[in-house]
Formats: sequence, C-alpha cells, structure tokens
Amino acid sequence: MSTQSVKAYGTEAATANLKQLNINRRETTPKDVEIDILYCGVCHSDLHTARNDWGGTVYPAVPGHEILGRVTKVGSEVTKFKVGDLAAVGCIVDSCRECASCKEDLEQYCIPGFTGTYNGKDKHLKTQTFGGYSEKVVVDEHFVLRVPENLDLAGTAPLLCAGITTWSPLRHWNVGPDTKVAVVGLGGLGHMAIKLANALGANVTLFSRSPEKTQDALDLGAHEVVISTDKAQMKSVAGKFDVIIDTVPYVHDLNPYVGTLAVSGTIVVVGYLGGLEPLLNTVPMIMGRKSVAGSVIGGIAETQEMLDFCGKHNITSEVEVINIQDINEAYERMLKSDVRYRFVIDMASLKA
Repeated sequence: MSTQSVKAYGTEAATANLKQLNINRRETTPKDVEIDILYCGVCHSDLHTARNDWGGTVYPAVPGHEILGRVTKVGSEVTKFKVGDLAAVGCIVDSCRECASCKEDLEQYCIPGFTGTYNGKDKHLKTQTFGGYSEKVVVDEHFVLRVPENLDLAGTAPLLCAGITTWSPLRHWNVGPDTKVAVVGLGGLGHMAIKLANALGANVTLFSRSPEKTQDALDLGAHEVVISTDKAQMKSVAGKFDVIIDTVPYVHDLNPYVGTLAVSGTIVVVGYLGGLEPLLNTVPMIMGRKSVAGSVIGGIAETQEMLDFCGKHNITSEVEVINIQDINEAYERMLKSDVRYRFVIDMASLKA
C-alpha cells in the first residue's frame, strides 16, 4: 500500500521528550477519509502511553485521540463526508465490526479489541497507529464523526474523549430531569460531567477536597459543592445520589461515596485504572442494592449523539490552547493539575 510522509510530534522512548518526527500515513482507501488536523486535545492517556506507564507502548509513539479538522480527501466509496467538511476522530479508528458489541454500536467494548487511534495495529500498514499530534490522519469513514459548525473548534476537541467518557455513563444510567448526580473531581473529565449532566436536566453536585473550586463548579453548572473531607457535609448528603461519576485518575477510597448513594444508586468509575485501596466494603452496597461500576468512552453512534447534543446546547470544554512545541511542558503541568481544564494543541504550530 502506498503511503505519504507527514510531520508529527512523538517520542522514541519512555524517558525521552516528545519531538518533531516524520510518520507514514496510508493513502486513502475507497472507504477512507483524510483529515487535515486543526486541533488535538491532550489527554492523560497520551502522557501514560508516551511514558509507557501502562506497558506495551510501541515506539516511536505519536499520541492524540481528540482530533478535530477538515476533510481534504475522500475515498471513492465514502458517503458521509465531502471535502471541506468539519470532521472529528476520537479514541477508536477500527474494530472487528462483527462481534455482539460492535453490532450493538458498542465498538468500545469490541470483544477481540478495538483499534486505538494510537498504539493500536493498523490493519492496512501492519504497523502501530499514530495519533493526532500530526498534520493529518486517514481513517475509515465509519469511525469519523460529524462536527456541529456552531461550536468553538478548540473547545470541541476534548469532547472526543473527555466528553464521551462522561456522556456514555450518564446516558447508560438514564440521567435526566429529577436525577440526582454527583461528580467526584473537577478536572478534564469532571468539568465535562457537570456540564453534560446539567444540560440533561439533572441536579448536580460536585464532590471536591478543594473549597477554592466551589465557585468554578457552580459556574460550570453544579448546583451544590460538597467538601469530601468534611464529615458533616458528607453526612448531610447520605443516601442522596442516584448516580455518581467518579473521575479521579489515581487510587482513592470509594467507601465514603457509597454511603451517599440512594437505594439502587451506582458509582461509575471513569478516571482510574487499577486495584482499589482500601478494599471496598460491601455491607452498605448489599443493604442498599448499591453498585460500583466502570465505563470507558463510547461507541461511534453514541459519540455522534453526544456531539449533536453539544451542538444543540452549545457545550464545549474549557481549554487552554498551546503550540505543539510546548507539549512537554504541558505534560508536566498536567501532572500537577495545572490546567483549566484541558490542553488543546493548535496544530497550525506544527505546520509553520
């Protein structure tokens, strides 16, 4: 298969900084869409992959799965897009399309495993996939998303990961008017959970350890803020919440939040991968039919639904736009939670 060389930013080792390099993109197949990348969001997963925190990173690695741009070329069998259209790509660029999950539009739970936008396996080139820290990307039209023209483009990019990661559990657990929702943590995921739950009509509370985040949470759409280290405040919301979206990205104690669930309520963990410490106490769960669940991104149809909803309600992420040359500094700041609330790369800086 013929390829084209494009500029990108990536790393050649877990301990190396990201730098400019060249990668090969396939030329468009009949079903492919080529996208000139305008903006790419920066996700914690980018950093973890670049530094091999989860193991299995194939180098050179080019992160980026919050991709927004304009279509520059379409294959002969493409029907959903034309040259000039706004388009987006999230965390998935392929799946088996045959398993039970894929047939139910749940490509994120593809049983053989979906193909990640980066550090996956490109079935055409037989090499690893490269992400959105690059000039352009070529993706099968099934995994390309339409973008409402009214939305701020930079602020839209994080919807492709942070947005859908919180939208999917909100939809699965039927959040709507009269639902009492709590969000644990106010970061890239947490601020999107607040915005989306509010727009769905829910009563929204933020759990935070930081009182100084109170006004920001209220401005984003929360109706109340509970300081999770304050025992009196935690007691005041015992048995209240139908759904809790837990966005904290590191190991933490879930037990205090179980007590704030209503009967049949559910905590959905979306931010942390790994073992729980301390152990989860099942007594309050059993006595109240309470659940602790997990969720990851969303399928293509659900992601399109989320984008359309955001277009209707003018919802985007709160972002700080950076140049690609500042990505290593941005990673360090991200580790310190020194961003409000998502970095987005202006990819014109790579093309200059």
